[in-house]
Amino acid sequence: MKTSMRIKLVRSAYGRIPKHRVTVRGLGLTRTNQERVVLDTPAIRGMVAKVPYLVEIIEEGIKES
Repeated sequence: MKTSMRIKLVRSAYGRIPKHRVTVRGLGLTRTNQERVVLDTPAIRGMVAKVPYLVEIIEEGIKES
């Protein structure tokens, strides 16, 4: 059984460092206040850790079947 987490873009990526904009886009977030459920993997955790001032983890440990 895989676990997921819900992330939310809380600040706009407009005007940010290009690598950070690409990272946010890679997480599947395009608009402010948009939420997305993604798999809880080390790669995704690293992406979230790269832009902590733009995204917020809403919920962790969502079970998927």
